[in-house]
Amino acid sequence: MASTITFIGAGNMAGAIIGGMIESGFSPDDVIATSPSDDVLAPLRERLGIRTETDNAAAVAESDVVVLAVKPQIMRQVCEQMRDAVQARRPLIVSVAAGLPAETLEAWLGGELPLVRCMPNTPALVGAGAAGLYANARVDADQRRLATELMEAVGLVEWVEDEALLDAVTAVSGSAPAYFFLMFEAMEEAGVTLGLPADTARRLAMQTALGAAKMALASDKPPAELKRNVMSPGGTTERAIAHLEDAELRRIMGEAMTACADRAAEMADELGQR
Repeated sequence: MASTITFIGAGNMAGAIIGGMIESGFSPDDVIATSPSDDVLAPLRERLGIRTETDNAAAVAESDVVVLAVKPQIMRQVCEQMRDAVQARRPLIVSVAAGLPAETLEAWLGGELPLVRCMPNTPALVGAGAAGLYANARVDADQRRLATELMEAVGLVEWVEDEALLDAVTAVSGSAPAYFFLMFEAMEEAGVTLGLPADTARRLAMQTALGAAKMALASDKPPAELKRNVMSPGGTTERAIAHLEDAELRRIMGEAMTACADRAAEMADELGQR
Protein backbone atom coordinates (compact mmCIF):
# COMPACT_ATOMS: atom_id res chain seq x y z
CA MET A 1 0.00 0.00 0.00
CA ALA A 2 1.43 3.40 -0.99
CA SER A 3 2.24 5.94 1.71
CA THR A 4 1.23 9.58 1.47
CA ILE A 5 4.24 11.78 2.18
CA THR A 6 3.86 15.45 3.03
CA PHE A 7 6.71 17.96 2.96
CA ILE A 8 6.16 20.87 5.33
CA GLY A 9 8.17 23.48 3.48
CA ALA A 10 8.89 23.65 -0.24
CA GLY A 11 12.41 25.06 -0.42
CA ASN A 12 15.44 23.77 -2.30
CA MET A 13 16.08 20.72 -0.13
CA ALA A 14 12.43 19.63 -0.17
CA GLY A 15 12.31 20.11 -3.92
CA ALA A 16 15.48 18.07 -4.41
CA ILE A 17 14.20 15.17 -2.29
CA ILE A 18 10.79 15.18 -3.98
CA GLY A 19 12.39 15.24 -7.43
CA GLY A 20 14.66 12.35 -6.50
CA MET A 21 11.75 10.37 -5.06
CA ILE A 22 9.72 10.68 -8.24
CA GLU A 23 12.71 9.74 -10.40
CA SER A 24 13.20 6.64 -8.24
CA GLY A 25 9.59 5.51 -8.64
CA PHE A 26 7.41 7.29 -6.09
CA SER A 27 4.07 8.40 -7.51
CA PRO A 28 3.48 12.19 -7.62
CA ASP A 29 -0.05 11.45 -6.41
CA ASP A 30 1.40 10.26 -3.10
CA VAL A 31 3.42 13.43 -2.44
CA ILE A 32 2.14 16.72 -0.97
CA ALA A 33 4.20 19.88 -0.45
CA THR A 34 3.04 22.77 1.70
CA SER A 35 3.91 26.45 1.91
CA PRO A 36 1.98 29.55 2.97
CA SER A 37 2.52 30.88 -0.57
CA ASP A 38 1.09 29.23 -3.66
CA ASP A 39 3.68 31.18 -5.66
CA VAL A 40 6.30 28.95 -4.01
CA LEU A 41 4.28 25.80 -4.62
CA ALA A 42 3.29 26.38 -8.23
CA PRO A 43 6.71 25.60 -9.79
CA LEU A 44 6.94 22.28 -7.90
CA ARG A 45 3.37 21.38 -8.82
CA GLU A 46 3.94 22.15 -12.49
CA ARG A 47 7.38 20.53 -12.75
CA LEU A 48 6.77 17.38 -10.73
CA GLY A 49 2.99 16.91 -10.82
CA ILE A 50 2.69 16.61 -7.05
CA ARG A 51 -0.17 17.84 -4.90
CA THR A 52 0.24 21.08 -2.97
CA GLU A 53 -1.48 22.66 0.00
CA THR A 54 -1.23 25.97 1.85
CA ASP A 55 -2.79 24.50 5.02
CA ASN A 56 -0.31 22.30 6.92
CA ALA A 57 -2.94 20.70 9.12
CA ALA A 58 -5.08 19.70 6.14
CA ALA A 59 -2.09 18.03 4.48
CA VAL A 60 -1.04 16.24 7.67
CA ALA A 61 -4.56 14.85 8.10
CA GLU A 62 -4.02 12.46 5.19
CA SER A 63 -0.32 11.74 5.61
CA ASP A 64 1.61 8.64 6.65
CA VAL A 65 4.92 10.51 6.66
CA VAL A 66 5.51 14.19 7.43
CA VAL A 67 8.88 15.64 6.42
CA LEU A 68 9.77 18.79 8.34
CA ALA A 69 11.71 20.97 5.90
CA VAL A 70 11.35 24.51 7.25
CA LYS A 71 14.06 26.69 8.78
CA PRO A 72 14.99 25.76 12.38
CA GLN A 73 14.19 29.29 13.54
CA ILE A 74 10.48 28.93 12.67
CA MET A 75 10.14 25.21 13.40
CA ARG A 76 8.54 25.57 16.82
CA GLN A 77 5.78 27.82 15.51
CA VAL A 78 5.09 25.50 12.57
CA CYS A 79 5.04 22.39 14.75
CA GLU A 80 2.75 23.87 17.39
CA GLN A 81 0.30 25.09 14.75
CA MET A 82 -0.16 21.57 13.38
CA ARG A 83 0.21 19.67 16.66
CA ASP A 84 -3.44 18.61 16.88
CA ALA A 85 -3.46 17.28 13.31
CA VAL A 86 -0.23 15.37 13.93
CA GLN A 87 -1.55 13.85 17.15
CA ALA A 88 -4.78 12.79 15.43
CA ARG A 89 -2.91 11.11 12.55
CA ARG A 90 0.35 10.08 14.31
CA PRO A 91 2.48 9.81 11.15
CA LEU A 92 6.19 9.12 10.92
CA ILE A 93 8.00 12.44 11.37
CA VAL A 94 11.21 13.00 9.39
CA SER A 95 13.13 16.19 10.14
CA VAL A 96 15.76 17.53 7.77
CA ALA A 97 16.23 20.69 9.88
CA ALA A 98 19.70 21.13 11.28
CA GLY A 99 20.33 21.31 14.99
CA LEU A 100 16.93 20.49 16.48
CA PRO A 101 16.99 17.43 18.77
CA ALA A 102 14.41 14.68 18.30
CA GLU A 103 13.10 15.14 21.85
CA THR A 104 12.49 18.85 21.25
CA LEU A 105 10.69 18.28 17.95
CA GLU A 106 8.57 15.54 19.48
CA ALA A 107 7.58 17.79 22.40
CA TRP A 108 6.57 20.63 20.06
CA LEU A 109 4.38 18.14 18.16
CA GLY A 110 2.71 16.79 21.30
CA GLY A 111 4.90 13.77 22.06
CA GLU A 112 4.77 9.99 21.62
CA LEU A 113 5.64 10.04 17.90
CA PRO A 114 7.96 7.99 15.69
CA LEU A 115 10.62 10.45 14.59
CA VAL A 116 13.68 10.32 12.35
CA ARG A 117 16.28 13.08 12.30
CA CYS A 118 18.22 13.50 9.09
CA MET A 119 21.42 15.46 8.51
CA PRO A 120 21.61 15.90 4.71
CA ASN A 121 24.06 17.99 2.74
CA THR A 122 23.74 20.36 -0.19
CA PRO A 123 24.95 17.94 -2.93
CA ALA A 124 21.50 16.37 -2.48
CA LEU A 125 20.42 19.21 -4.79
CA VAL A 126 22.23 17.41 -7.64
CA GLY A 127 21.35 13.86 -6.53
CA ALA A 128 24.75 13.24 -4.94
CA GLY A 129 24.02 13.83 -1.28
CA ALA A 130 25.25 12.06 1.84
CA ALA A 131 22.89 11.90 4.82
CA GLY A 132 23.13 10.62 8.35
CA LEU A 133 19.87 9.39 9.92
CA TYR A 134 18.84 8.70 13.51
CA ALA A 135 15.55 7.07 14.61
CA ASN A 136 13.93 7.27 18.02
CA ALA A 137 12.64 4.13 19.71
CA ARG A 138 9.11 4.50 18.28
CA VAL A 139 10.24 4.07 14.66
CA ASP A 140 9.52 0.54 13.44
CA ALA A 141 11.36 -1.42 10.75
CA ASP A 142 8.98 -0.46 7.94
CA GLN A 143 9.22 3.23 8.83
CA ARG A 144 13.00 3.01 8.98
CA ARG A 145 13.02 1.41 5.53
CA LEU A 146 10.76 4.14 4.15
CA ALA A 147 12.99 6.90 5.59
CA THR A 148 15.95 5.22 3.94
CA GLU A 149 14.14 5.16 0.58
CA LEU A 150 13.29 8.85 0.86
CA MET A 151 16.87 9.96 1.41
CA GLU A 152 18.48 7.41 -0.92
CA ALA A 153 16.52 9.15 -3.67
CA VAL A 154 19.13 11.93 -3.48
CA GLY A 155 22.26 10.09 -2.40
CA LEU A 156 23.98 7.92 0.20
CA VAL A 157 22.34 7.10 3.55
CA GLU A 158 24.08 6.05 6.76
CA TRP A 159 22.24 5.35 10.03
CA VAL A 160 23.64 6.19 13.47
CA GLU A 161 22.25 4.65 16.64
CA ASP A 162 23.20 7.55 18.95
CA GLU A 163 21.62 10.92 18.17
CA ALA A 164 24.71 12.74 19.44
CA LEU A 165 26.64 11.24 16.51
CA LEU A 166 24.69 13.49 14.15
CA ASP A 167 27.12 16.20 15.26
CA ALA A 168 29.93 14.05 13.87
CA VAL A 169 27.90 13.52 10.69
CA THR A 170 27.63 17.30 10.39
CA ALA A 171 31.42 17.52 10.57
CA VAL A 172 32.09 14.66 8.14
CA SER A 173 29.42 15.35 5.50
CA GLY A 174 26.87 18.02 6.43
CA SER A 175 29.34 20.92 6.42
CA ALA A 176 32.03 19.15 4.42
CA PRO A 177 31.09 20.35 0.90
CA ALA A 178 32.50 23.72 1.98
CA TYR A 179 35.83 22.08 2.88
CA PHE A 180 36.15 20.82 -0.69
CA PHE A 181 35.06 24.16 -2.13
CA LEU A 182 37.88 25.77 -0.12
CA MET A 183 40.31 23.21 -1.54
CA PHE A 184 39.07 24.00 -5.05
CA GLU A 185 39.74 27.68 -4.36
CA ALA A 186 43.25 26.95 -3.14
CA MET A 187 44.04 24.61 -6.05
CA GLU A 188 42.73 27.12 -8.57
CA GLU A 189 44.87 29.89 -7.05
CA ALA A 190 47.94 27.65 -7.07
CA GLY A 191 47.24 26.61 -10.66
CA VAL A 192 47.08 30.25 -11.71
CA THR A 193 50.37 30.91 -9.93
CA LEU A 194 51.86 28.03 -11.93
CA GLY A 195 50.62 29.60 -15.16
CA LEU A 196 47.25 28.00 -15.91
CA PRO A 197 44.14 30.03 -16.79
CA ALA A 198 41.80 30.17 -13.79
CA ASP A 199 38.91 28.35 -15.51
CA THR A 200 41.24 25.56 -16.67
CA ALA A 201 42.69 25.08 -13.19
CA ARG A 202 39.19 25.10 -11.69
CA ARG A 203 37.78 22.49 -14.07
CA LEU A 204 40.81 20.21 -13.69
CA ALA A 205 40.61 20.39 -9.88
CA MET A 206 36.87 19.70 -9.76
CA GLN A 207 36.96 16.83 -12.25
CA THR A 208 39.89 15.28 -10.42
CA ALA A 209 37.98 15.44 -7.13
CA LEU A 210 34.96 13.81 -8.80
CA GLY A 211 37.15 11.07 -10.27
CA ALA A 212 38.95 10.42 -6.99
CA ALA A 213 35.64 10.12 -5.13
CA LYS A 214 34.25 7.72 -7.74
CA MET A 215 37.41 5.58 -7.58
CA ALA A 216 37.28 5.46 -3.78
CA LEU A 217 33.57 4.55 -3.70
CA ALA A 218 34.06 1.82 -6.32
CA SER A 219 37.07 0.30 -4.55
CA ASP A 220 37.29 -1.99 -1.54
CA LYS A 221 40.72 -0.54 -0.74
CA PRO A 222 41.13 2.05 2.03
CA PRO A 223 42.06 5.60 1.06
CA ALA A 224 45.59 5.12 2.40
CA GLU A 225 46.23 2.33 -0.10
CA LEU A 226 44.64 4.25 -2.97
CA LYS A 227 46.93 7.16 -2.10
CA ARG A 228 50.00 4.93 -2.14
CA ASN A 229 48.98 3.57 -5.56
CA VAL A 230 49.25 7.08 -7.03
CA MET A 231 52.66 7.72 -5.48
CA SER A 232 55.90 6.62 -7.18
CA PRO A 233 59.08 6.61 -5.05
CA GLY A 234 60.85 9.91 -5.53
CA GLY A 235 58.06 11.18 -7.78
CA THR A 236 55.88 14.27 -7.96
CA THR A 237 52.95 12.97 -5.94
CA GLU A 238 55.18 11.70 -3.14
CA ARG A 239 56.76 15.13 -2.80
CA ALA A 240 53.37 16.88 -2.70
CA ILE A 241 51.98 14.44 -0.10
CA ALA A 242 55.11 14.80 2.02
CA HIS A 243 54.64 18.56 2.01
CA LEU A 244 50.97 18.22 3.10
CA GLU A 245 51.96 15.81 5.88
CA ASP A 246 54.77 18.12 7.05
CA ALA A 247 52.22 20.96 7.15
CA GLU A 248 50.08 18.78 9.47
CA LEU A 249 47.04 18.60 7.23
CA ARG A 250 45.63 15.76 9.36
CA ARG A 251 45.82 17.87 12.51
CA ILE A 252 44.27 20.89 10.78
CA MET A 253 41.38 18.81 9.40
CA GLY A 254 40.81 17.14 12.75
CA GLU A 255 40.68 20.45 14.59
CA ALA A 256 38.36 21.99 11.98
CA MET A 257 35.95 19.05 12.12
CA THR A 258 35.97 19.03 15.92
CA ALA A 259 35.13 22.75 15.88
CA CYS A 260 32.28 22.00 13.47
CA ALA A 261 30.88 19.19 15.65
CA ASP A 262 31.19 21.34 18.79
CA ARG A 263 29.25 24.15 17.12
CA ALA A 264 26.55 21.70 15.99
CA ALA A 265 26.08 20.62 19.61
CA GLU A 266 25.93 24.26 20.77
CA MET A 267 23.33 25.09 18.14
CA ALA A 268 21.19 22.14 19.22
CA ASP A 269 21.17 23.50 22.77
CA GLU A 270 20.39 27.03 21.59
CA LEU A 271 17.58 26.03 19.22
CA GLY A 272 16.05 23.59 21.70
CA GLN A 273 15.64 26.38 24.25
CA ARG A 274 13.67 28.71 21.94
